[in-house]
Amino acid sequence: MSLYSISEYFDDLANTRKRPKNQDYLKLSTGDNGFVDAQFQLPAQKVPWKAIILATLLLVVGTSLLVFGSLAISGRIVLQYPDRMWPMIILGIIMFIPGAYHVRIAYYAYKEVPGYSFDDIPEFE
Repeated sequence: MSLYSISEYFDDLANTRKRPKNQDYLKLSTGDNGFVDAQFQLPAQKVPWKAIILATLLLVVGTSLLVFGSLAISGRIVLQYPDRMWPMIILGIIMFIPGAYHVRIAYYAYKEVPGYSFDDIPEFE
């Protein structure tokens, strides 16, 4: 590398940092190696609030159904027909599992744990 190319590199580097406020593009470097720094930056994550609220609702209702059905079957809550609580327990399991899974993903994405992001939660339109 000659002295001229090094100084040209630093000039280009200094010029890319001095960007006017109304300019929406970046100046590409003259030494093209096929990559642009902007392609490695992650876009801002959108939080899917509707899906998180639905997952939380599934978790709360599923947990309530599981607890109430289990207490009724075990005899802690006295009912006339406690054997009819099995469908409630099954419905509670069906609601609890996806609710707990998606709330866990949302929590880890909020805490920015590597490997978790809000993109893993399905979004409703």
